[in-house]
Amino acid sequence: MREDNIIHIALENLQKNVGITGNWRDFPNQTQDGQVDFVIDNQHIVLNVEIKQEIRNYQLPQIYNQANLNKHFIVVARRIFPKIKEELRHRQIGYLEANGNIYLHEQGITLWIDAQKPIEGEKVKVNRAFTKTGLKVIFHFLQNENNINLPYREIAERTQVGLGNINYIINGLKEMGFLIRLNKDEVKLINKKELLDKWITAYEEKLKPNLKIGTFRLMNNNTIDNWKLLPLQHNKTCWGGEPAGDILTNYLRPAELTLYTIETRNELIKNYQLMPDETGNVNVYKKFWRQDLEIDNEYIAPPILVYADLINTDDKRCRETAERIYEQYIQPNI
Repeated sequence: MREDNIIHIALENLQKNVGITGNWRDFPNQTQDGQVDFVIDNQHIVLNVEIKQEIRNYQLPQIYNQANLNKHFIVVARRIFPKIKEELRHRQIGYLEANGNIYLHEQGITLWIDAQKPIEGEKVKVNRAFTKTGLKVIFHFLQNENNINLPYREIAERTQVGLGNINYIINGLKEMGFLIRLNKDEVKLINKKELLDKWITAYEEKLKPNLKIGTFRLMNNNTIDNWKLLPLQHNKTCWGGEPAGDILTNYLRPAELTLYTIETRNELIKNYQLMPDETGNVNVYKKFWRQDLEIDNEYIAPPILVYADLINTDDKRCRETAERIYEQYIQPNI
């Protein structure tokens, strides 16, 4: 579903399901996508509109900022996930889904309708750049975009991906508008912030679940407060998620531990006194990048990965920590 169709479908379903009329006006070349004039009980409520396909956690700070800048504001999306709806309602930020579900708190009127099933997106041609394999390669390009001009064989070796995939991935990036050719021998990544955002969403949905080794708890007298005492194996295991966020910012007290490793389950149990437990608070994932991508502290995953781990949570403090990591470690290179 194209973004310029979402508002029209949403207003049509709102009128059909609820009987509320909304009149749309485009705002080309302005900070907002347009305005909608809702008519509720003969009262006109005019709101500035931002249109999205879907709203993800990493987009919330931008939406909060827009809502602060625009006194009368609503975000319209094809689909909004329940936790994000809850966050928006908590801040009294209006939203409208393509199916006609709506929340607004304006001019003495509070309206909250959440009875319609989500409208599924249109099936699109699979782009090889955002497969599980492609995500590993893009991650290395985001770490160092000069890698994109290496010989394909060297890219494959560095990313531990089959040589035959590299051409498909690079062509996929080109098709999506993330890569341009400078000359016969060189290409360049563009729109890197958008590429990073897409990578974060796809990583959480496609790649990260495939990397999961298991969920554990600390044995004996070890508690989560003593996580810094775990003797991580050099060049084999490092912190991601909340522990890495704490080390990088000194802003977060971890409630869950995340490890990335090349160690086996038996080695994890032996070296760190971990006990497999599906209800535990230690999540372990397979490490999929080269050691030389890590920052000076070799016991921390690359900041982009830590940022992705934290921004994809529902925890406010984790997302605030993610924003700090982005500003200090990622934004200067995007």
